[in-house]
Amino acid sequence: MVIKYIFILVILFQSCKKNSSPPVEPDPPGGDTDTITVQPVADPPAATTIDFFLDDWKAKTFAAPDFTETAIPATTNNTVTIDASSIITKIPLTITGHNANTWMTSMIDQPLFMNHITNLHPHIIRWPAGSASDTYFWNRPEGAAPADAPAQLMNANGTLQDAGYWYGKINNGWSASTDQYYQMRQQSANNEGVITINYGYARYGTSDDPVAAAAHLAADWVRYDNGRTKYWEIGNESYGDWEAGYRIDVSKNKDGQPEYLTGKLYAQHFKVFADSMKNAAAEIGKTIYIGAVTYEAATEAWQTNTVKTWNQTMIPELNGANDYYVLHNYFTPYETNSNASDVLNAALTVPEKMMNFVTAQIQTAGGVVKPFALTEWNMFATGAKQQVSNISGLFAIIVMGEAIKNKYGLAARWDLLNGWSNGDDHGLFSDGNEPNIPKWTPRPSFYYMYFFQKLLGDRLVPVNIQGSSSLKAYASTFSSGQINATLVNTGITPLSVEIKWKNFKAGNRFYWYTLEGGNDNGEFSRKVSVNGSSTTLEAGGPEDYVSVKARAASTANGVKVTLPARGAVILAIDKK
Repeated sequence: MVIKYIFILVILFQSCKKNSSPPVEPDPPGGDTDTITVQPVADPPAATTIDFFLDDWKAKTFAAPDFTETAIPATTNNTVTIDASSIITKIPLTITGHNANTWMTSMIDQPLFMNHITNLHPHIIRWPAGSASDTYFWNRPEGAAPADAPAQLMNANGTLQDAGYWYGKINNGWSASTDQYYQMRQQSANNEGVITINYGYARYGTSDDPVAAAAHLAADWVRYDNGRTKYWEIGNESYGDWEAGYRIDVSKNKDGQPEYLTGKLYAQHFKVFADSMKNAAAEIGKTIYIGAVTYEAATEAWQTNTVKTWNQTMIPELNGANDYYVLHNYFTPYETNSNASDVLNAALTVPEKMMNFVTAQIQTAGGVVKPFALTEWNMFATGAKQQVSNISGLFAIIVMGEAIKNKYGLAARWDLLNGWSNGDDHGLFSDGNEPNIPKWTPRPSFYYMYFFQKLLGDRLVPVNIQGSSSLKAYASTFSSGQINATLVNTGITPLSVEIKWKNFKAGNRFYWYTLEGGNDNGEFSRKVSVNGSSTTLEAGGPEDYVSVKARAASTANGVKVTLPARGAVILAIDKK
């Protein structure tokens, strides 16, 4: 067990009611720190739902940013107390991931994108692309599908339609190859990856043994990868009737598979894939972890029988063969014009509900609780440009904060580039079709995630909030001794907040970044400002975000900030 002295980094995001937990008696502020004795705190064991995702954990050292001296509020009416006498969890590097996709250009020949993704350094970049993964042949030239891959696939309605396969050996300029994905990861400060294997091929393949053929293709990818990627998953949302392989043309199938996929059949096939892939990894002396597609929420009457029975038939059949459980969640009701309060409330509540639901499903089915990987998350809210808004940025940092607090092993936002669709666009960057907005312009979510990561520590610690119910908070600590705070205001009125602490000696100065939206587009502004710096464009944020100076003040009069309406303050407090 490692013993660390905890000097706190604070990330403040907690779904808290007013005085919802016992008050934490803070240490004396400012000049009384000489009376404080900081006690060593033991790291807790890694949560079962995180486990090996902490293998790459690294102690973080805080570096004070360039700053501008700034006045602080004289009085406050809200208090956040950080309790550094306890550790909730070490923070896995895998919690700030993103999804790339096959249609977002060659990537490595896009200097703006490469600069932004290097600056962001999300640690995890998933590939090849959501549902397209189940039609992706990683080692085939364009148009050269395997002989046993039919030209048409059956959709949910039983109609045969063009397969629309994707290929990994391409160089057409508008989509990325398998090798370009690896190059992008390496050239953006060596990001780790998650690779989604083409499971659909095990269903629609027309060979005598399509499961063996698909598993062999997956094992060959593991060999080619040669240890560059540790995290793999078999299929994408395989329970969904929108996925290739959900329903097959049984007249072409030669191994007696049923027309519709079930959780049990998926689990049987999963074990064949896992065996082939693990053997391939062992041949080259590498370790990999393989996740199984799991359904994330209580089912509804209108859903298919496959979805309704997925977990309860898959989990017993897996019998522990998976290394982790793969979850996807889009938080808000499907294609609903959700308001800002509903979007933010979903971010605050869904991660805990999902964790509790899936854990109960596993236990009820007699399965083994293992790490949880939320490899796709975003919102379904549409109609008011919610997905490209300042609110989407607040949503993003709340989701990451809640994922850490609820002990997920991995989380990856969907996605880096998509399509404008009048603002119903999950892309972190503009695709160039957004009117008057250049391609690769970062959306507000980019800025919130960038500054969240910039001041995020390496251990999460508890917080106590007193004051407005609109104030949300998380806290963490740096191994080097400093503390950071991220405060979110979900309400429409600015708040004044004082930060207090326990088991920490504050130094002379604290630093912060204030993020907030503009006055455009109602409650879903497409702009964000950082410490007052924004953009002259119709959407986005400051182009020089890397060099935006922090605001700073002395701790002598306490650590106090003004938290803008529907905005965030991300701060760090130096140690003594």
